[in-house]
Amino acid sequence: MSLTDVYLGLGSNIEREAHLCAGLDALMALFGELDCSPVFESEPVGIRSACFLNMVVHFKTNMPLHELDQHLKQIEVLNGRYALPRKGLSLDIDVLLYGQQAGEYDNITLPRAEILKNAFVLWPLAILAPTELHPVQQCSFLELWQQAQIDQKLWPVAFVWQGRQLTPRELLKSCVV
Repeated sequence: MSLTDVYLGLGSNIEREAHLCAGLDALMALFGELDCSPVFESEPVGIRSACFLNMVVHFKTNMPLHELDQHLKQIEVLNGRYALPRKGLSLDIDVLLYGQQAGEYDNITLPRAEILKNAFVLWPLAILAPTELHPVQQCSFLELWQQAQIDQKLWPVAFVWQGRQLTPRELLKSCVV
């Protein structure tokens, strides 16, 4: 079986740094080296809560989509995603892209619609994979970001994982979007 490029969106608004790091550690244990976007803080969208930390990760795998999804749900569970009482999202992991698949697969719609709707998904994706094409739009993620008219506030934040500074200094100096 050939390797498939996978892009995941990660987010947290409870003990944000700890849960993002735990999620990244678990993903690295399963899939090996991860390509990570910068980390962004954003105001919540669609819910009343504290601000989120969001990022996108990329890796290659030969794991089928349904099995990948099961592992992601388990990582969320281990990080308290579904624990009660629920006061936010400790760790949310969404499959954004699984290769160039487009459509409904194992109850997962690909590519994930949030790519085009949420700045906290599209901006990190445009940085991580600027020349990759959206499977339906057939435009690069950088072009989609440059054309986006998304009214959401987010800003890059310093974030260190396993000794790696994920957000470049130049980006930290940039303006709030």
